[in-house]
Amino acid sequence: MSDEAAKGTIRPFRVDVPEEDLDDLRRRITSMRWPEKETVEDESQGVRLETMRELARYWADEYDWRNVEVRLQAVPQFVTEIDGVEIHFIHARSRHDDALPLIVTHGWPGSIIEQLKIVGPLTDPEAHGARAEDAFDVVIPSLPGHGFSGTPTTTGWDPIRIARAWVVLMERLGYTRYVAQGGDWGNAVTEQMALLHPMGLLGIHTNMPATIPDDIAKALQFGDPPPRELSDEEQYAWDQLDFFYKHGLAYAQEMGNRPQTLYALEDSPVGLAAWMLDHDARSLSLIARVFEAKAEGLTRDDILDNATLYWLTKTAVSSARLYWESKLAFFAPKGVDLPTGVSVFPDEIYSAPRAWAESAYPKLIHYNRLPKGGHFAAWEQPQMLSEELRTAFRSLR
Repeated sequence: MSDEAAKGTIRPFRVDVPEEDLDDLRRRITSMRWPEKETVEDESQGVRLETMRELARYWADEYDWRNVEVRLQAVPQFVTEIDGVEIHFIHARSRHDDALPLIVTHGWPGSIIEQLKIVGPLTDPEAHGARAEDAFDVVIPSLPGHGFSGTPTTTGWDPIRIARAWVVLMERLGYTRYVAQGGDWGNAVTEQMALLHPMGLLGIHTNMPATIPDDIAKALQFGDPPPRELSDEEQYAWDQLDFFYKHGLAYAQEMGNRPQTLYALEDSPVGLAAWMLDHDARSLSLIARVFEAKAEGLTRDDILDNATLYWLTKTAVSSARLYWESKLAFFAPKGVDLPTGVSVFPDEIYSAPRAWAESAYPKLIHYNRLPKGGHFAAWEQPQMLSEELRTAFRSLR
């Protein structure tokens, strides 16, 4: 086989972390040098000391990475080289011959861990109370520089280039008709796939749509009041966005400007976990409650499965570079003209109003506001998101 032919091959992948890497992780956790306690009684200064101390105790004393390895081994995983980068992906086929192929893209600080809970419901709907005709073949790639995918050694790997790679991946898998889904960076990549109009892409779904009207975006950017009278839905979204612009953007600004400066994240697992937890205020509050032994959509193991994956794959800095690479206005409409489904979870960074979604996606085929859930929809509310995908794509089969 020639070198060029070898580059296009799809090879099986297996996760098997050396025990010495896990020993080193535990040693670093237990040798953590802790800061002073925050001087407030809330999370306004960041992740609270008691949250991180309990997380670190559980991580070092009770957490077992081997459990997630078992879950990962239960789904087919592969790697293939695309545009000079090794791309890792899950490829779970349904037993139903007429299953609709679906490519799902995670974001930051997410990973394939985020979507593991939806693989079963989507590929085997009958086992989860749904109809056989709603089955999907599911493809879940790891973004370049994230998880088990390779790390780009050159610049240029923005959501547009990733979208092109995903189109190649679906072609390489032999799919001539398929749909795509994503949230966070996954939405950015999925929208760019739609803008490429590749042969076979029938439509997309997003749980973090880019819909903010230009006048709203400008007012938020400059700290001005709303530019016009807002509906109740719009006012709720405005309030969420106003808080995020003022209090929640710091992590993205640092990674967007100086990702290489984040050396500490590669040296301290507790520091990495704290950085990842502080993604958005509502997710942080949920995770803090989990480490206070309260029942939530996530478990302690869920949270540490994801943080441990970032640590073991040494992708804290390489994943941050996507913020530096992208020049897209994250929440601005992109002119997507393919059929689009939108699911709005109330604790997302912002809950896109129907009017904004209809304007951003002129071929809106599904819009629904869910009663519960936030930024990590597949992770927190897998049953709800699975049903949303079945409903959104039903008309495209």
